[in-house]
Amino acid sequence: MLAKRIIPCLDVRDGRVVKGTNFTGLRDISDPVELARYYNDSGADELVFYDITASAEGRKLFTDILRRTAAEVFIPLTVGGGINTVDDFDRVLKCGADKVSVNSGAIANPALIGEAAKKYGDQCVVLSMDVKRVDGRFRVFAKGGREDTGLDALEWAARGVGDGAGEIVLNSIDTDGVKQGFDLEMLDALAARVSVPIIASGGAGNMEHFAELFAHPGIDAGLAASIFHSRQVDIKELKRYLRGKGVEMRI
Repeated sequence: MLAKRIIPCLDVRDGRVVKGTNFTGLRDISDPVELARYYNDSGADELVFYDITASAEGRKLFTDILRRTAAEVFIPLTVGGGINTVDDFDRVLKCGADKVSVNSGAIANPALIGEAAKKYGDQCVVLSMDVKRVDGRFRVFAKGGREDTGLDALEWAARGVGDGAGEIVLNSIDTDGVKQGFDLEMLDALAARVSVPIIASGGAGNMEHFAELFAHPGIDAGLAASIFHSRQVDIKELKRYLRGKGVEMRI
């Protein structure tokens, strides 16, 4: 059995880590370089770095802060934000990223996933989806959750995997920052449609929520931000807790 992964997330705006609720009300948290160093030493399996306003502002990802952040981590680093071309993949990989996350860029140009997978391999391409319920359906949102694309999330995920995405991050806008648990209904629906690893994002409030998450087949990792940033949950303690619940963990 493959070990489940615990992944902190750095949502970066203007060079600072921020956090909100349901993708709104962003507040300043910390310096990304300091947090990256902390997570590298705290037992995290991987780290995610999102430049969360790059797509909405129509600009490239800030590479200076990314380089300094990448220099602090010796665990896999996934980077996203403003990734619109294969050249953008190249740029962030050269800054120290191990995997590249695409969201709005792939929506604007669906061929991007296949082009990147062909050049860098499926394992490098992560399809990140910001998803919200609209009229009882799971819909994909773009530009940091600001724009309803009209795309059905399950169909979009299946298409992305078919084109070469090696992993999916499912960000539930409905549960983001609420701390009442992961969106298990949405995650189960996705797991029934794709066979690549799924990273669950949005809703973690305590250690029990991770135990509930990993009881669902097809979910490979739990991603969270505020509960780790605030030190409400210690990653090493979380892993010991989960192992005690029979979940395979790297400790």
